[in-house]
Amino acid sequence: MHVLVSGASGLIGSALVRRLESRGSSVLRLVRRQQGKPGEVPFPEEGKAPQISGLTAAIHLAGAGIASHRWTAAYKQEILESRVRPTRRLAEWLASQQDLPQLLICASAIGIYGDRGDEVLTEDAAAGDGFLAETCQAWEAAAQPARDAGIRTVHLRFGIVLAAQGGALAKMLPAFRLGLGGRLGSGKQWMSWVALEDVLRTITFVMENSAISGPVNTTAPHPVTNAAFTHALASVLHRPALLPVPAFALRMALGEMADEGLLASTRAVPQKLEQAGFLFACPHLHDALSATLKRE
Repeated sequence: MHVLVSGASGLIGSALVRRLESRGSSVLRLVRRQQGKPGEVPFPEEGKAPQISGLTAAIHLAGAGIASHRWTAAYKQEILESRVRPTRRLAEWLASQQDLPQLLICASAIGIYGDRGDEVLTEDAAAGDGFLAETCQAWEAAAQPARDAGIRTVHLRFGIVLAAQGGALAKMLPAFRLGLGGRLGSGKQWMSWVALEDVLRTITFVMENSAISGPVNTTAPHPVTNAAFTHALASVLHRPALLPVPAFALRMALGEMADEGLLASTRAVPQKLEQAGFLFACPHLHDALSATLKRE
């Protein structure tokens, strides 16, 4: 396969490039630099959209971090624009190719469902309310030019990706290793998680299964509550988890992001993947955490 990847230096992207190359695929990295190195393609600007022949798929993973800054009005705008504008431009560029790629895979997130309590959320569930939900809707809609051109388009709605080297889990580990971890707020909110290994396997599965299109919940089949997640992580690390963080403290420290990113309840399940016959390497949390931490 001949694959174009944006966000190739990120947590998922760097692991994905290694996986694709190990399987014999030719990978081009889509970069912001206009003077690309060998194996790199500058992000297409207006009037500068080169033709690439033989492209099998484009995988778009880039975007500003959701939890890396407090959500000021300016940073919320950056989160939105870093997803919507590049996705639309990439979709337009792919649609302009004389030799159309077969597939566009775009990152999205289960934040599209909003705070939904105990409701089980498949890909057929309606979008929710709030900044993240609105951002994800605009993000997915931005790929419309590719769909209109007949390119199979898939939106991977990521849950919390478990990886020791980055992401949410890496931020939790120092406190939990010291025995200072605990549930967030009531701990009753549902967390939809997925091991990085299963993210990589999902991407290759989608590439190889032409019947899959549209939104795909990229989550393990067994979401857990925050309290259960906390207990499992502490158990794998052989540490107590006795220091809960009150909701008000999270809101004071993080503002709006606390409610939408840490306290919201999203019980998403991977209906499309399971119906297509995908088998998870790590379907259960305790095993996923154990396998993830062994790879450190």
